[in-house]
Amino acid sequence: MKIVNTENSEHYTWGQGADGWHLLKSDELSVIEESIPPNGFEERHYHEVSQQFFYVLSGEAHMEINDEQLLLSSGSGCHVPANVPHQLMNKGTKTLRFLVISQPKSHGDRVNA
Repeated sequence: MKIVNTENSEHYTWGQGADGWHLLKSDELSVIEESIPPNGFEERHYHEVSQQFFYVLSGEAHMEINDEQLLLSSGSGCHVPANVPHQLMNKGTKTLRFLVISQPKSHGDRVNA
């Protein structure tokens, strides 16, 4: 057993200035902490196998899930089933930090929508 955090976890960058840390990386389950600067976003996509849960740590996340708009504030989250198109955006003025939990892992299971 070991304590994990962003200081000792595998780091990666994506998009324009976004960061991610693999807090748990296995084939069955993935837990990632990510940060997105203001006006940052991910491309609209879906996962054929993976379901995901997004949980906001700080800031606000604008989520489009199957053409429905949601605003997630700190301490709130939402479930995205497999095969459901979604997009996460930071339309706020502060950096957005959130967890994305995927079961099974979502890397390699992404289809642009």
